[in-house]
Amino acid sequence: MQIEIWSDVKCPWCYVGKRRFERALADFPHRNSVEVTWKSYQLDPGLPDHYDGTEQQYLAERKGIAPEQVRQMWQHLGQQAAGEGLNFDFDRIVVGNSFTAHRFLHLAKSHDRGDAAKEAIMSAHFEQGLDTSDVDVLVSLGAGIGLDEDEVRETVGGDRFADDVRRDIEEARTLGVQGVPFFVVDRKYGISGAQPTELFRQALDQAWQESHPLVSLTPSADGPACGPDGC
Repeated sequence: MQIEIWSDVKCPWCYVGKRRFERALADFPHRNSVEVTWKSYQLDPGLPDHYDGTEQQYLAERKGIAPEQVRQMWQHLGQQAAGEGLNFDFDRIVVGNSFTAHRFLHLAKSHDRGDAAKEAIMSAHFEQGLDTSDVDVLVSLGAGIGLDEDEVRETVGGDRFADDVRRDIEEARTLGVQGVPFFVVDRKYGISGAQPTELFRQALDQAWQESHPLVSLTPSADGPACGPDGC
């Protein structure tokens, strides 16, 4: 089973959705036959690499969200995140463009470290208050998951994997993705948003059953058997 997940590393619901999906997958009996691929998406591609302001100022100035509404939104998000074992610290978030971070993720994916990199970079952004647009921060995160520091520095300091990020984003447009996280199962089912774990599990079960239908080896259903009305 192939599952593709479009998300932005600076999207809080993407982190919550990641946890909920992981819980569903951990309980799925065929999880070892599931291949998960992370895809790039940018919610605000026009952001500078380093935004001169806080997360609250960013939401007020660029999104038009009043400070009190921001606090209410953060409280709700924080509660949802805590329910998944996450500890968001919105006051420490460093705002900036996510394109370089997505190129870092493509590098990690090329070394089969995509999921570890996704976890490391989202934790760094939402829980640790690190600047995930900064080269030195990305080098440190890469080293922490076993990537070569020189290769990370060379990659994020240049434009390697830029076309890969753009292809992911264009593919999302082609599929009609208008928000993230967005999960695509076997290019047949789309799941939008950080849905409850139970919904993800139902989708996994349904997709698996449809791609692996049970084939009866008996010529008829008339053989001796027991049923609800007796034997």
